[in-house]
Amino acid sequence: GNSLFQELTWAMWALLLASIRAMHMEEKFQESLLRQLQLSEIPVLEKADVEHLVIPDHVRTKYVSLMKRSAEEPSPRGKRHSRTIAEIMGRIFSDASNQMLVFSMKNRLPPTRELVQAVLRLFQKPSPKGVIRKQHKMFPFHSYASVTIYWVQVREDGTNRTYVIDSRRVSMHETGWITFDVSQAVNYWQQEGKVNQPLVLEVSIHRENIGPMSSNAHKFIHFSSQNPVDGELHAPQLQLHTLDMEEYGAHGNCNPDVPLTQGTRCCRRETYINLQEFKWTENWILDPPGFKAYDCVGSCQQLKKEHLNFRWPFAIQRKCHVTSTAPLPLIVAVKEGDKIVTKVVNLHNMKVMQCSCSSEGMPVMKKLKP
Repeated sequence: GNSLFQELTWAMWALLLASIRAMHMEEKFQESLLRQLQLSEIPVLEKADVEHLVIPDHVRTKYVSLMKRSAEEPSPRGKRHSRTIAEIMGRIFSDASNQMLVFSMKNRLPPTRELVQAVLRLFQKPSPKGVIRKQHKMFPFHSYASVTIYWVQVREDGTNRTYVIDSRRVSMHETGWITFDVSQAVNYWQQEGKVNQPLVLEVSIHRENIGPMSSNAHKFIHFSSQNPVDGELHAPQLQLHTLDMEEYGAHGNCNPDVPLTQGTRCCRRETYINLQEFKWTENWILDPPGFKAYDCVGSCQQLKKEHLNFRWPFAIQRKCHVTSTAPLPLIVAVKEGDKIVTKVVNLHNMKVMQCSCSSEGMPVMKKLKP
């Protein structure tokens, strides 16, 4: 009975500390965002203000490129893991230039494995030669269209909300497999905690906005679906690259199932900041729906006398602290005069990428023994 009580007390403490930590991170995030936007108070937008807001191509492209840069985590050094790739076939529901992809995620990401990268593979069908010739005559320099991948969040009330995941230019002259990085979509799906729900992605093929001479190339770019006519050979695939998790995970992350004690080795602790839960982010923070924030916790092995090959009059304290950070990009909607504009904000040092043990701070004078 006593050990159960201790476990419950520990669980309550852990929950309380986690909520305090999340509050601190929320404050830091809010402060950084307002400073970057040079605003003294939180913008208030009504749902009607942003309902029909279209995110321009250049904003989306900038966001995707910043998101990719931000996600380039330093790879774990000196660790060997068994890498596995799980391929999942998708169902496409075709619609003019928007296609919905539904991937079953049942047993695809067991708790013992950590996601390193999720790749969406789409097969681009060849365009009819006659169409290409005609297009080339009309638009000799524009044979490209934009393809954007969105994560579709299916909400409790049955409505859908989409978030930008990846975007790239595709030529109507190409044919064959095209890949997109959809790791972020799988991360969002994991945070929802609905393991029996599929991962839903939307593929949007749209015109490149490059002025009045924009071509109609987007109308002639088609990807294979799971329709039997297209055959299973070219069906859309979701590849999950995973690592076998050791005690500290693939990126020196803390083990969430093991309580932190004085003996816990320096590791990176995860807290998910769900931007949809806050009242103040409503209607004006368009992307992302949330992000993984981290802090560094745990103890470090201290240097022993025998590590020093000379008499050193200072006690060197080794601590677990942040050694590498990355920015967090966002798409926001703000009022500028009478207009509502969308812009990309990049919050510096918002994401902790790596924690390490090292000596820092002022050395402490100690008495030298004769």
